[in-house]
Amino acid sequence: MTFHHFQFDSKLQDGLDAIGFSKPTPVQEQAIPVIQQHRDIIACAQTGTGKTAAYLLPVINRIIHTDHRHLNTLVLAPTRELAVQIDQQVEGLAYFTGVSSIPVYGGGDGSAWDAQRKALEQGADIIIATPGRLIAMLATGTIDFSHLKHLILDEADRMLDMGFYEDIIRIISHIPAERQTLLFSATMPPKIRTLAGKILKDPVEITIAISKPAEGIVQQAFLVRDEYKIKLLSHVLKAYPWSSIILFASTKEMVKKLGKAFERANLPARAFHSDIEQEERTELMRAFKNKQLKILIGTDVLSRGIDVEGISMVINWDVPPDPEDYVHRIGRTARAESTGTAITFVNSRDMRRFQSIEELIGRTIERMPLPEGFGPEAVPGPRSEGDRDHKGRRGKGSFPRRKPAR
Repeated sequence: MTFHHFQFDSKLQDGLDAIGFSKPTPVQEQAIPVIQQHRDIIACAQTGTGKTAAYLLPVINRIIHTDHRHLNTLVLAPTRELAVQIDQQVEGLAYFTGVSSIPVYGGGDGSAWDAQRKALEQGADIIIATPGRLIAMLATGTIDFSHLKHLILDEADRMLDMGFYEDIIRIISHIPAERQTLLFSATMPPKIRTLAGKILKDPVEITIAISKPAEGIVQQAFLVRDEYKIKLLSHVLKAYPWSSIILFASTKEMVKKLGKAFERANLPARAFHSDIEQEERTELMRAFKNKQLKILIGTDVLSRGIDVEGISMVINWDVPPDPEDYVHRIGRTARAESTGTAITFVNSRDMRRFQSIEELIGRTIERMPLPEGFGPEAVPGPRSEGDRDHKGRRGKGSFPRRKPAR
């Protein structure tokens, strides 16, 4: 199958040909025909599967054939970085069509607010917005949603993790009930099902199985106690070849602590989180993309909101709570058929989570011996009755030590 199968307008097809899009990905192949039939969708598809184009292409095609142009589509995204990426995709895909978009996101100074407000007043076909900033814009009366035809929620699970549920419901109260709603999420926890039940009408469900980590990723783990992690990181930076690194931690608070700790240890790293000013975040990302900043520290939100080529190593300071987030994290390296290294620091509390990751990816991750002088390895302790694994099951027992992968 090629994109010609969808019978897009010739101007849209010209854009696809110009950027080299020829064959649809599995999520595009499944989602585009359903969207063309004006059906609601709940789709489980991770970053890197082509889901953005899966919803943008049929929407842009429909806008092209709209007689009276108004604000047609609202896309909600969890982060400024993802909103900008989606806006850039609209610009590329719709280059020959005349379809316009505006990104609306927080951060920056008053001039950014004024620029976004003026752009909204002038009008656009598509708004890509973070929920918090859109709520603020709604209070100004600048946005007219009366003609809206499409509502799209991208990375819906991340928006709920970041506490945007009430904002989403409030935004939906401002838009027409008669609309097409498309919900895309990398994971499908119960809270996403609850949200879908409230905002979707007889949706078609599409599930693209989570991809296994790329073959080019060398996956390794150190069983290490927390007090030795910074010392171990210094060892890894000296012992392994690398050019740029993303280091992931599971909470914003830990990202902040690591940023300060690495600064004291004279490590070339900076923390990237929502509490720093937008201008600084933009500069950090620019420096990282240009290889001026060697190590970027962030949470799992960064694993889905960054598109940087040439990342040679991913380091997991801790084991993510959701095993699918591990796949997202290490997927930042070895992109475009390159190679990379993914190293995970595993303490005694994280071992059950680590086993869940191995079950998900269907392989054993090689355990690396600690260098001399780094203290004893972290060892699994007994699980309490209150502990649960990633499937919510209670149980006791310890994590069996596995042999390294051959």
